[in-house]
Amino acid sequence: MKRTTIKNIYFLGIGGIGMSALARYFLHEGYRVAGYDLTATPLTRALEAEGAEIHYEDNPELIPTYMHSPKDTIVVLTPAIPANHTEWAWLRDRGFSIEKRSQMLGVLSEGKLCMAVAGTHGKTTTSTLAAWLNYAAAGEGSAFLGGISRNFGTNLVLGSGRRLVVEADEYDRSFLRLHPDVAVITATDADHLDIYGTAEAMVEAFEEFASQVQRGGVLIIKEGIELRFDTSEREVYRYSCDAGGDFRAENIELIDGGHYRYDIVLPDGRIEGCTLGILGKVHIENSIAAVAMLWAAARIEHKSLDSDAVRRALAEFEGVKRRMEVYINTPEQVYIDDYAHHPEELRATITSLRGIFPGRKITAIFQPHLFTRTRDFAPEFSEALSLTDRVIMVPIYPARELPIEGVNSELIGRGLSVEWELIERDKVAERLKSMDTDVVVTFGAGNIDVVCSQVADVLRSKINK
Repeated sequence: MKRTTIKNIYFLGIGGIGMSALARYFLHEGYRVAGYDLTATPLTRALEAEGAEIHYEDNPELIPTYMHSPKDTIVVLTPAIPANHTEWAWLRDRGFSIEKRSQMLGVLSEGKLCMAVAGTHGKTTTSTLAAWLNYAAAGEGSAFLGGISRNFGTNLVLGSGRRLVVEADEYDRSFLRLHPDVAVITATDADHLDIYGTAEAMVEAFEEFASQVQRGGVLIIKEGIELRFDTSEREVYRYSCDAGGDFRAENIELIDGGHYRYDIVLPDGRIEGCTLGILGKVHIENSIAAVAMLWAAARIEHKSLDSDAVRRALAEFEGVKRRMEVYINTPEQVYIDDYAHHPEELRATITSLRGIFPGRKITAIFQPHLFTRTRDFAPEFSEALSLTDRVIMVPIYPARELPIEGVNSELIGRGLSVEWELIERDKVAERLKSMDTDVVVTFGAGNIDVVCSQVADVLRSKINK
């Protein structure tokens, strides 16, 4: 940071996946770090073990006294904090500099070769894979990620060199704080309509993000996305899984264990015989975007891409926690947990599972995330979930929102064309004991993951019975 008087960083919402990465970074840099969050989680406990002082009650008296001066303390705020938050008001009234996570990332990316991944879905896996490719194939790079990388065991990567991978979040227009050298746009499907109002307004924000790629930089857009922006000062490429583009896959074949082998076509060559270390055809597309980013960074730095190293790194990639995370994969029982919380994410994951496990019966357990998202996309959720054989709905996870009359999980359930039922989250594992299960997948961005271990135990108990 350039403000030399700052010694302390106080986080409002320190336990969020992106906020915790920032907190860990500042701890590493020698700042005193403290913060508030609603509940204790593995992330907050890890931060406490590393030296952060965290409390779980909205009470200004719990803010450490050494952080009571705006002269040496800066506050970082997550958009998830409600407007009536007492600590936020206390800090604001006393003249503290209060900045959003995205603003801090903008500051930290100055002087770096910023590699940003934006999109309404696919960005966490793509950015995590780009960070892994930088490390394993290029031997450098840092990253602020939106999920826990299974290779790194963290959402923060601190490495050598100028490359910095950032997950560019479109929520609250946060990604417009970034001016990347290399950027990927994975999807612009309508989402966050509580913020943007209309799908058109959200696309306009992506167009603004695209226009902020640095002069001489590279923008890589998924095939089929149409954006209007000035292309004269930056290189623009397209990518897809198998639908054309400058970067694409060819010769895709399903191999043992649900993995795929494929070639990656580049604008100036080809990487043959790639095998991604995680399941799902949907991730082939993410891998192409990540390789495209590495290719672009090498181009900017006047370096060459090491195809053999890239091939090895793809095979060694272990994925992201809660992104098609495999708990069980046997002929008798399969259990996968996934963060999908948008209809198109659900559709992509379910379609991938159909390809991996043809002819098998899929049971989806879905916890909707946000009342507004459920209200805005209930028919689309029903359509996507109807691609499974059976659905267990869990009550909505409200996150930052208050209930909306008439908006509940039944709104999705009533639109399903397959068998479904509504169950409280803590009853899911018990219900599965009496069900005929085959392939089970939990979906949601809330707290559905707290039952994953219980679900896995129940399904393991059925194997070889």
